[in-house]
Amino acid sequence: MLHPVYLFLNIGTPELILILGVALLLFGGNKLPELARGLGKGIREFKDASDGVKREIHNQINSFDEVKNSIDPTVSQTNSAAVPDVSPLDQPEITPAQHTTYTTENHPHQTEIK
Repeated sequence: MLHPVYLFLNIGTPELILILGVALLLFGGNKLPELARGLGKGIREFKDASDGVKREIHNQINSFDEVKNSIDPTVSQTNSAAVPDVSPLDQPEITPAQHTTYTTENHPHQTEIK
């Protein structure tokens, strides 16, 4: 099984062999171990830095949650004290509107245009 770094880069075995062959031809057998050590150190430093960033983010989230949990009881106490006990309002008596019917007997239609 390949190292997770190779899986992350989506490099298969044939591609890895080709890359190592080209590196061997370009840098020679004496320089290749030094390059591999430098690459390993760089990857390790990057991993340590990303772990540090993750740790800092988790610390910030945890401190935010602690502050939120300490504020929640205060907010609920303030809300219960701020809302007065409201009794229902007296509802006015509602009377229906008077029903009026209009007819056309009193107002004939004009059919002639003058």
